[in-house]
Amino acid sequence: MLNDINQSSLFCDYYKQWVEVYKKGAIRDATMSKYLMTHKWVERLAPQLRVSELTRTAYQQLLNDYASEHERQTTLDFHHQLKGAILDAVDEGYIERDPTRKAIIKGKTPRAKKIKYLNQFELHTLIADLDLGEEANWDWFILLVAKTGMRFSEALAITPADFNFARQTLSISKTWDYKGDGGFLPTKNSSSVRKIQIDWQIVVKFAELIKGLPENEPIFVSGSKIYNSTVNSVLTRHCKACGISEISIHGLRHTHASLLLFAGVSIASVARRLGHASMTTTQKTYLHIIQELENKDVDLVMRTLSGL
Repeated sequence: MLNDINQSSLFCDYYKQWVEVYKKGAIRDATMSKYLMTHKWVERLAPQLRVSELTRTAYQQLLNDYASEHERQTTLDFHHQLKGAILDAVDEGYIERDPTRKAIIKGKTPRAKKIKYLNQFELHTLIADLDLGEEANWDWFILLVAKTGMRFSEALAITPADFNFARQTLSISKTWDYKGDGGFLPTKNSSSVRKIQIDWQIVVKFAELIKGLPENEPIFVSGSKIYNSTVNSVLTRHCKACGISEISIHGLRHTHASLLLFAGVSIASVARRLGHASMTTTQKTYLHIIQELENKDVDLVMRTLSGL
């Protein structure tokens, strides 16, 4: 039971203690920061709301106030983060009935989001401009992300032991805590633990690069703190030098997926390679590309039928 909490307690205080008791140490730091941000919004939107006053109407008003400044998906996340705490309050007898039942999720219309990625020619130009010396550097890192589609934290955590050159595979089973104090962390989700095929160029180049390196230590982590912005700056310099579209490291992941989709690789295979929890994620992220491919399919269908 939470300390010093009763029906007359402020809901924001109850939620703060609930997060401390049930979430601290049980979830990733990045997820924990979202719960803490939710607490700040509760403090801001309903500072005087007491646990006993949390009716369906009061809860819906809280959601509505939040939704007035956020998109629907963000409001849905806010709702889910509050719901666990509220259901526990119901179980403890602080609240008589579940106020989250039949909650209506609203939100601002999402802004059109066009992901940035390179086309095949631009990617080829970028790779040709990389300085791939005898020692691991951020140019090697850029090459690996472009060829594998890994997330930034996944690529940072790659060690020599993760490569199986005989089978041409790379095992992705961990991430690097670049936002915190460093060290290995679990992957984003269970689907992110995967083995992906790597091409012969990566096999030849990395087999030589990692010779003599410690088997279980990250290839690209030297000891000092790593910032996403540092690697993005290196990538931006190359893009400017090549006269191609400027993208981020995450944009290389999008580039990888986009090229595979345009090449005719199935959505299911792309989803597995990227470590998405489901094909739905892949479909939502690359909807515009899938629609473009569907338009090509229609043309192909019509040409095929007209030739019968």
